[in-house]
Amino acid sequence: MKTIAVIGAGTMGNGIAHTFAQSGFTVKLIDVSEKSLDKGMATIAANLDRMLAKGTITQEDVAKTITNIITYTDIKDGVVGVDLVVEAATENVELKLNIFKQLNEACSHNTILATNTSSISITQIGSVVAHPERVIGMHFMNPVPIMKLVEIIRGYNTSDEVTKIIMDLSEKLGKVPVEVNDYPGFVANRILMPMLNEAIETLYNKVAGVYEIDTVMKLGMGHPMGPLQLADFIGLDVCLAILNVMYEGFKNPKYAPCPLLVNMVRAGKLGVKSGEGFYDYSESKKAEKISKQFL
Repeated sequence: MKTIAVIGAGTMGNGIAHTFAQSGFTVKLIDVSEKSLDKGMATIAANLDRMLAKGTITQEDVAKTITNIITYTDIKDGVVGVDLVVEAATENVELKLNIFKQLNEACSHNTILATNTSSISITQIGSVVAHPERVIGMHFMNPVPIMKLVEIIRGYNTSDEVTKIIMDLSEKLGKVPVEVNDYPGFVANRILMPMLNEAIETLYNKVAGVYEIDTVMKLGMGHPMGPLQLADFIGLDVCLAILNVMYEGFKNPKYAPCPLLVNMVRAGKLGVKSGEGFYDYSESKKAEKISKQFL
C-alpha cells in the first residue's frame, strides 16, 4: 500500500493526511473547496514547524512530508490509482453516504474504503457500496499526528483480510489500533460523550459553574482537560451530532443531548472553532476566560 486518498481537509482530514505523508505514503488530499485545501496545508505546515522546533523531526522530514501531499478538488481525479481512501468529512450521515456512493463509482473494487466517522454505522455506510467487505472504520483521535489510538471498526460485512490490512497499516503509522464492533459511538464516544453531556447537564442544572466543573474533573479525576473545555475543543456541533446518532441508534434517553448543548449549537457557540463556547477564545485559544453567559 503506497498511495492514500484523504477526503476532507478539515481538522481530522489534514491531520490524517499529515500522518500518512510523514510516514512516507503518497497522499491525495481532496476537498471541494480550494480555500479549505489551502487552510489544511497551512495547518500541516504549521504543525510540522512545531515538531521541528521541538526537535522531533528534521527539516528534511518537513520537506518530504509536504512533497508527499497532492491536493484535489474533485473526488474522481483524486482517487485514481489509490490503494486506500480515508473519508474524513463532516459527521453527517447523508453527506457520508453520498461520498461513498461516489467512491463506489470512481474506485476500483479492490480499493479499501475507510471512514473516520466517530459514531455513524460502518454497516450503513457499506450498504451503498459494491463489495461492502472492503468498508471499514478508521477512527483517528485529535490531534492525529500526536494521538496514538486508532479505533478500527468492523462493519457487519467487513472481511478479516481488510481488517488485518488496516490494523497492520495503523501500526506502520506508529499508532496503536484497537479493533471494535459496529455499534453507535463505538467505544471511545459511547463512553466519552455521555460524560461530556453530563458535565453540560451539571452546568445547566446550576450545580456548579464552568471553572468548578472542569477543576473537579482535572484535579479530582486526573483528566488533562476538563469536560467542558474538551467539548469546546472537539466542537459542540460535533458533540451534538454524535449524541444524536447514539440516541437514535439506541433509543435510550441517557444519550439525549442536554437542552443547553442544543441551544448553544443553534446559537453558533461551537467552542474553539467559532471563538466561543463554554469559554471565550477571542483573545486566546487556551481555555482561560469563561464565556460571559456563564459568569
